[in-house]
Amino acid sequence: MADELCIGELCLKSRFMLGSGKTSVYTPELVKAAVEYAGVEMISVAIAKLDTEEDPIPFIPESVVILPNTLGARDSESAVAMARHAADSGLGKIVKLEIMQDSKYFLPDAPETLRATEILTNEGFTVLPYMYPELVTAKELYNAGAKALIPLASPSGSNKGLQTKDFIEVLIREIDLPIIVDAGIGKPSQACEAMEIGCAAVMAKTALSTAGNIRIMARSFKKAIEAGREAYLSQESQRL
Repeated sequence: MADELCIGELCLKSRFMLGSGKTSVYTPELVKAAVEYAGVEMISVAIAKLDTEEDPIPFIPESVVILPNTLGARDSESAVAMARHAADSGLGKIVKLEIMQDSKYFLPDAPETLRATEILTNEGFTVLPYMYPELVTAKELYNAGAKALIPLASPSGSNKGLQTKDFIEVLIREIDLPIIVDAGIGKPSQACEAMEIGCAAVMAKTALSTAGNIRIMARSFKKAIEAGREAYLSQESQRL
């Protein structure tokens, strides 16, 4: 049986996703390295950048799933409008929901995220909320219909790794949804650690886009994530 990552009705073989990051734009080189050397099957694209000079969709292969995100939304109303725009643009009804009031720390707004999750779920969207790893909020998002949770590991673009590890482990134990760690993963070893504790996938961008050799870094992330996943599965087998 294949060890696939399933989010709603979507199933992927790769557990590494390319995120939007706090800084820098997508480049053809970055996308090519992520797809060919890291095996990325899903790339998150900021809806606000669609049809602009920073729109990466023209050089994303058709085989890759595009995950629209609501980066830049400051409330549920703007996030919902973005998600609807992405669906109307042909990107499907799947969305990484990001709602942040500040532009310094990029920390998610839990009440507005919950409100938008409820609205979009009722409209048939597959919602993946970006959130701080806090159990009460996680349970509320689960009850609102979220299909996966995306907790931050540390501040976006910081490359500090799993600063919220203990809290992410709580979500893994208590919430029956894929937990996709995002933000702050700056090294393959950090991605490996996230997978080893039971995260379903890792999302990163800054670590790749700032690497001296993007292809080597992409390949390193692929190997690290696969190793971490195998280590986790080996421990699960012992428990069973």
